[in-house]
Amino acid sequence: MLTLDTTSEEQAFRREIRAWLQQHLPAAIREKTARYAKLDKKEILGWQRQLAERGWAAPEWPQAWGGTGWNAAQRFMFEDECAAAGAPPTVLFGLKMCGPVLLRFGTEAQQRRFLPRIYWGDDLWCQGYSEPGAGSDLAALRTRAVRTGNHYVVNGQKLWTTLGHLADWIFCLVRTGAENGKKQEGISFLLIDMKTPGITVRPVHLLDGEPEVNEVFFDDVKVPVENLVHEEGQGWTVAKYLLGHERMNAARIGQCKREMQLLREVAMRQRNGGRPLLQDVRFADRLARAEIDLLALEITNLRFIDAMRSGRAPGPEVSLLKMKGSELQQTITELMMLAAGPLALPVHRRDGDADEQLFSRLAPRYGNFRKTSIFGGSNEIQRNILAKLKLGL
Repeated sequence: MLTLDTTSEEQAFRREIRAWLQQHLPAAIREKTARYAKLDKKEILGWQRQLAERGWAAPEWPQAWGGTGWNAAQRFMFEDECAAAGAPPTVLFGLKMCGPVLLRFGTEAQQRRFLPRIYWGDDLWCQGYSEPGAGSDLAALRTRAVRTGNHYVVNGQKLWTTLGHLADWIFCLVRTGAENGKKQEGISFLLIDMKTPGITVRPVHLLDGEPEVNEVFFDDVKVPVENLVHEEGQGWTVAKYLLGHERMNAARIGQCKREMQLLREVAMRQRNGGRPLLQDVRFADRLARAEIDLLALEITNLRFIDAMRSGRAPGPEVSLLKMKGSELQQTITELMMLAAGPLALPVHRRDGDADEQLFSRLAPRYGNFRKTSIFGGSNEIQRNILAKLKLGL
């Protein structure tokens, strides 16, 4: 296993994390994760509360707000061990997106109001960014908020809102002023209670049949002015800061490592002409290439972590993690389908043995993961960002 150069204290830290997970990660959640089964809202937030009780829900946050005080290497080890144990990732929108935004740009009153509830999983958050005609070109958004006294009145539509059908709150980019020549100008960042009158959520079923993403409509929705984050018209600054956190977490390296190991095990059990599929030259070649890509991705991630451990924040090059990580996730789902062969067809029983239950979810999962190279800014856009900001093209 590839690792950072670690001290004896950090090695002891990894053992502590591993032992705690073995004792406290619920078996039902571990089994669901292993079989690619969906977790419900109660299970998702219940696991987050267990982490919060241990003081591990938000390692990146300042200690004054429940953070751990861990360095970048320790945070990497924690996420690596969680993934290896089969723990579900915590919902990014609250802990790793809205929380850091409030810590950086929020008022003291906003921090006191929202951060404890985010930390303890009292509220589930979703992200109101993309719109019809404003996806990767996010600055083209048209949802408008007009200030009337102590409220903004919001009208418009958001699209591809992940977990919007379950969320209690949504953080939204809205247009509050004129563009004045630049689309990025006149955009503001609002926090909106999903129970506010005038909000309608319409689930969008993806290729796996699940309503993971949603359309969210705003019809004269009144939002208190105190729910504005940062300054009016300066929401693009907040958005860029938040997207950096989203892309840093999009690679899912720990989960990829666990699934790659599962893929190898499946390829050993499956037969092709009487031999283990792993001995098929063409399949073995594709698997080896995927493993090399994962190794390279992990090395790149470790470089970022080493820079962060030295106090250097990653710049636009963090898009590398998002691009390669999303493509690798798609490759793994494709190879898993090839390994299962006809057994991956969803007509097979879901009440059979462990392999049959796993295989029954492969086709829906393959379909669902077509989206990974699009969300958080499509990979084509990420290549443009790198070409412009890092290569000067």
